[in-house]
Amino acid sequence: MSHVFFKGGTLIDGNGGVMEDSGVLIRDDEIVRIGKASEANLPPDTRVQEIGGKVIMPGLIDAHVHLVGVRTPNPISASFTSPELLVGRALNDTKKLIEAGFTSVRDVGSHIALHVRNLIAEGEYEGPRIKASYKLLSQTGGHGDLHMLPPEFNSYGYICDGVAESRKAARTMFREGADFIKVCASGGVISEKDDPRAPQFTLEELEAIVYEAGAVGSYVAAHAHSTLGIKNALRAGVKTIEHGILMDDEAIELMLDRDAILVPTMTITSLLVAHGSRIGLPESTLRKAQLLKQVHTQNLQKAYRAGVKIATGTDLMGVTPVEHGQNAMELSLLVSEVGLSPMEAIIAATKTAAAALALQDSVGTVEPGKKADLLIVSNNPLQDINVLTDTANIEQVYVGGKRLK
Repeated sequence: MSHVFFKGGTLIDGNGGVMEDSGVLIRDDEIVRIGKASEANLPPDTRVQEIGGKVIMPGLIDAHVHLVGVRTPNPISASFTSPELLVGRALNDTKKLIEAGFTSVRDVGSHIALHVRNLIAEGEYEGPRIKASYKLLSQTGGHGDLHMLPPEFNSYGYICDGVAESRKAARTMFREGADFIKVCASGGVISEKDDPRAPQFTLEELEAIVYEAGAVGSYVAAHAHSTLGIKNALRAGVKTIEHGILMDDEAIELMLDRDAILVPTMTITSLLVAHGSRIGLPESTLRKAQLLKQVHTQNLQKAYRAGVKIATGTDLMGVTPVEHGQNAMELSLLVSEVGLSPMEAIIAATKTAAAALALQDSVGTVEPGKKADLLIVSNNPLQDINVLTDTANIEQVYVGGKRLK
């Protein structure tokens, strides 16, 4: 066993607490003690690392990414690129995540992310913890249906209609190794033919998918822009609502009643509106993004004031301008546009995001018994949340006690 003691830094613990002159003791991959550095009684083999004047905090978590390995915004490109090439690119994207301080991510739709997850878990490569859904479930003509391709060539979504097919689809995802299920409960922005305001899947279909996830101890994340789509997903029992753009007061109440988590993904919309035209995104996509951005912010503000749990998620996918490595932009937007305090944004990116990944028992906060997923940051993000958006400020990154930056 080896011990490391981080001495003298300002601790932001992920629970809302701050401790000056802190001491954090880790043993191998686990946090074993926190307290005042001056009061520490250390094991004889402990290596002491002085971090006075710096911040120690939990690793950041992005609860909505796509590790797809594509380098073009064309949605069908992944279906015609060799999976070996896609996996190699996605592994490089995980390096960008580590550089940015993200020690865990949840992939919500990629046919290669399972392999990236497994390569890292096996120790073949170093990178963040990954939870992956494999393909996202979509109705025919829905957000995950690449309509310009025959269904058998669709590497992005898995098409199912009716209760029986929905059950089998969920079971198939778990058979392939998915950690959870991603379902499209409404139309989308990037998908060409469907409308974000339109619900997708019936309540009965969604309930069947949620049941199958619960039967194996897992859960469902729902892509949902549509007001009715959000409500149907919540009534069916999903755990997380992705995007949630057109939520109304009733949907907000349902989120509170069901203790659901909102993953708003403001980053993708902001980047598409700002840069989409120069990279050749279809006019239909740009128009939808522009129309939805303002109402999204207004509804997020209402949800935040009502007390809805918010977790950070970006929807980044490795394509310029939505490449990985700028994931902390979501924290900045939550502060500047929604009104969260810097501390609340950090909790959204640590403790609450860990819950969205079903990893709340092992990561997300700095406390004894948790894995040593830690950041050493040169400046204090409580004074300026944008400290975290500059990767130069992320001086050290640890995943399970192993330094990766």
